[in-house]
Amino acid sequence: MQTTWKGTISFGLVSIPVHLYSATQEHDVPLHQVHAKDGGRVRMKRYCEREEKEVPYAEIAKGYESPDGRTVTLSDEDLADLPLPSKKIIDVLAFVDEGEIDPLMFSKAYYVGVADKAAAKPYALLRDALTDSGQIAVTKIALRTRESPAVLRVHDNTLVLQTCIWPDEVRPAAGIAPEDDVTVRPQELKMARSLMDTLSEDFDLSQLHDDYQQALQQVITARLEGVEVPHEEEPGEAPDNVIDLMEALRSSLKQAKGGRGGGAGEAGEAGAEEEPAPRKRAPAKKTAAKTVPKSSGATSGKGATKTSAKSAASGSTAKKTTTRKPSSPRKAS
Repeated sequence: MQTTWKGTISFGLVSIPVHLYSATQEHDVPLHQVHAKDGGRVRMKRYCEREEKEVPYAEIAKGYESPDGRTVTLSDEDLADLPLPSKKIIDVLAFVDEGEIDPLMFSKAYYVGVADKAAAKPYALLRDALTDSGQIAVTKIALRTRESPAVLRVHDNTLVLQTCIWPDEVRPAAGIAPEDDVTVRPQELKMARSLMDTLSEDFDLSQLHDDYQQALQQVITARLEGVEVPHEEEPGEAPDNVIDLMEALRSSLKQAKGGRGGGAGEAGEAGAEEEPAPRKRAPAKKTAAKTVPKSSGATSGKGATKTSAKSAASGSTAKKTTTRKPSSPRKAS
């Protein structure tokens, strides 16, 4: 593995000579620019505007143009000899909990290896101290033409240096999130948590793969072989608004559990967590009145017999005779 940087970790009075190695690599399909008309390769040439000719790479330097139009030329030696303490030293400034660093600030990662055998013990000391404390070390480092804050942490029993951007380089998020006062019901939150738990079951990050790279390779292969280029079916239009959030959550949970072998019963249990709908008042039941003997003084006829509000308060039961055309129930006055 090629060395990216050589220097020393300064941990108090302890010095650890180390080398940095790039910890990540991209696997993009290499593409270059061509003339769309005939496929001819398009190349970028280094062209000097003053001499109006192409110049070799060895004569290329970096420059800065001031607001008044003057240009300052900076050679590689100028950049290498900057009066910068972090040029060859990774100075540990503090130890903090990992949660104190916003992941939005993380940039490129480098494996940290020892430069010689004498550095093995202080290397192991710093690594084990970070592991036991559960903390990360905050540092600064100058790589190429940029000084960056960085953190030292442990990954697979190896120290990793992760460069960061400066705090003032993080753009504010004001005005992006919904500004309306949105209320989320506890039942909706509970259903969302159930969906999160279901999607997280048996998840293995190492099983993810680059679908874009595979699709691009299929198109390239089809072009080389002169066959029809594969096309993906156009997805249906996504809804532009959420009509029923609970129904969407319930359907998502059912689909997720179905994909993991869950039965309909599980989805039903999750759906039972929804807030019960408000109960509707049951309509009044019609009770057929028993036949009353004539001796009771009740008057027989087609009309329905009703009790007054006074008799209802005394606990008597309203009686009605059943007819073919029942009258509408009236409220007690």
